Amino acid sequence: MTDTMTPVPEPAVAIQGLSVTFGGKVRAVDRVDLTLGRGQAIALIGESGSGKSVTLRAIMRLNPERKTAIEGRIVVAGRDVMAMGKRELTTLRGREVAMIFQEPLLALDPVYTVGRQITEAIRQHEKIGATEARARALEQFERVRIPSPERRLDAYPHEMSGGMRQRAMIALALACNPKVLLADEPTTALDATVQIQILLLLRDLQAELGLSTIFVTHDLGAAVEVADRIAVMYAGRIVEEGSARQVVLNPHHPYTIGLLRSRADGALAKGSRLQTIPGSPPDLANRPPGCPFAPRCFLAEDRCRVGDPPVVEAGPGHRAACWKSDEAAGGFREQRSELEVT
Repeated sequence: MTDTMTPVPEPAVAIQGLSVTFGGKVRAVDRVDLTLGRGQAIALIGESGSGKSVTLRAIMRLNPERKTAIEGRIVVAGRDVMAMGKRELTTLRGREVAMIFQEPLLALDPVYTVGRQITEAIRQHEKIGATEARARALEQFERVRIPSPERRLDAYPHEMSGGMRQRAMIALALACNPKVLLADEPTTALDATVQIQILLLLRDLQAELGLSTIFVTHDLGAAVEVADRIAVMYAGRIVEEGSARQVVLNPHHPYTIGLLRSRADGALAKGSRLQTIPGSPPDLANRPPGCPFAPRCFLAEDRCRVGDPPVVEAGPGHRAACWKSDEAAGGFREQRSELEVT
C-alpha cells in the first residue's frame, strides 16, 4: 500500500522579498512576504504611507516603471509577474487580477458613460459583440445592486452618488471574472452608512464568486468585516500577520496594540480618552537602523534600535516581528482582563 497525499493548490498570489523603491531613495515597501490562498481574503492595515497601496500596485505592476525599482518575486496563479511583457500584463490586468480604486471619480473616465467603459473592458479581453458586452455589463450592475441598472449604464460618473460610483467601480473590476481582486481602501471617501453597505457587498461577492481578495484599509473594524487574515504594515514592512481573530484578540506587536487602543471600541474603560501612538512614521528616504517602529514604541530598548527584530511565531499561522512580542501581548491581555473585571 502506498500513501497518497492530496496536492496542495498553489496560492492565488505569492509575494517573496518584495521591495519597491522610488527615485532610488524612498523604499516604500521593504522585503515583504505575503501569501494569498485561493478563495481567501487578506486585509492590509496600517497608517497612510505604510506601503499598503504600493504593494497592491506592484502586484499588477502599476507603479511608474521609470521611477520605480522592484526587487523580489510576485507570482499570480503560478505565473511570474516580474517576467511578463506588456501584452501579458494587459491580459493579467482585468482578466486575472482586477483592482477597485479608493476614488472612483478619478479612476473612471469622465467623458464616457459608465456602461461604455465596462463594455469596452469586456471586449478588450473577450471577442464578443457590443450587444452581448452591454448585457454582461447590465448583469454586473445587477450583481452589485445598483438601482435602475439599465438606466444607470448610460450615466456619466459625475451623475452618480459616491456610493453608486463605488458600486460601478466594483462592477467594472468584476466584468471579466478575475480570480484575484485588489481593493484599495474602497470605502474611504464614503459616509459611514454607505461604507457598511459596500463592505457587506464585497464580503458577499467574495463568498459568492470564490474570489481571492487583498483589501487595503486603515480601519481595523473594516478589516475584521471582510478578511480571513490580517497583515499589519508599518514603514513598508509587515510587522504582524495572523487570522483576524488572532490579530485583534491576541496582538503581539506594539504597533498593532497601538492601533487597537486608538479605536473607540478598543480595550478602554468607558469615558476614558483615546490612546494615541506618539510621534510620526519614519522618513522612508532616511530609514533609521533597527526596528522602524522603535522611536514610537513603549517597549523599545537598545537592541531594537540596532538590528532588525526577529520574526517570532505567536501561534499557528500567527507571526510578529518584534524582540518583545510576548511582553507586548502579555501587557495587552492584562489590561483587557482588568477592564473586563471593572
